[in-house]
Amino acid sequence: MIIDTHTHLDNEKFKNDVDEVIERAVKHNVKKFIIPAADPKDLKKAVELSEKYNNIYFGVGVHPVDIEKYEDELLLEYINHPKCVAVGEIGLDYYWVKEKEKREKQKEFFKRQIEIALRYNKPIIIHVRDATEDTYKIIKEYSNARGVFHCFNAAEQLLDFSDRFYYGIGGVITFKNARKLVNVFPKIPKERVLIETDAPYLTPHPFRGQRNEPMYTIYVRDKIAELWEIPKDEVEKITTDNAKRLFNI
Repeated sequence: MIIDTHTHLDNEKFKNDVDEVIERAVKHNVKKFIIPAADPKDLKKAVELSEKYNNIYFGVGVHPVDIEKYEDELLLEYINHPKCVAVGEIGLDYYWVKEKEKREKQKEFFKRQIEIALRYNKPIIIHVRDATEDTYKIIKEYSNARGVFHCFNAAEQLLDFSDRFYYGIGGVITFKNARKLVNVFPKIPKERVLIETDAPYLTPHPFRGQRNEPMYTIYVRDKIAELWEIPKDEVEKITTDNAKRLFNI
């Protein structure tokens, strides 16, 4: 089976057909889903979905672009929920945020959320965009932190943490212009690769431009099988075992 380790099923783009989206994914052998927290307004929807479906889990946290909405209570209200498996997605995003003061605030709250994850023994789901250097420095500070670099962006520097971090691979690896990721991918240890969609975003080829959904993980699996030169079912087993190990599911 496949585990989609990063899918925003709580996003408003799924509000009219989320049950059908889940059903289609299951028919394509996607049997478990992890909804990372992003915008706090969607968190209750993620919790509701996890309580409705046995195979859905969630994370708590605030995305760096929405850090102005951060409150400790947003994390602590649900962090002990039996379906809460991570803190995230958290991290740094310098693509959308240019002001130095706001970037400093991102770093402050990234650290704050890492510390909560350590306190509650949860892995972290890290968002990194145009902020590899500062992310590297912060993870260096927290030698006990563990988790996944979501939507791994081929930054080889981050492979230094492969003893305690995993690397989320999604639809980007199928893009025709993803040469850098394709070249770096073989350097990731097999036991550290996770499959994800980031649905409804980053839809894989040949569906770019359409809404992404978990069933499209099969195209990520197929590309990984091609790069590893192994059967597709072996890719499923490796990445599923990895996800179960990291998220304790």
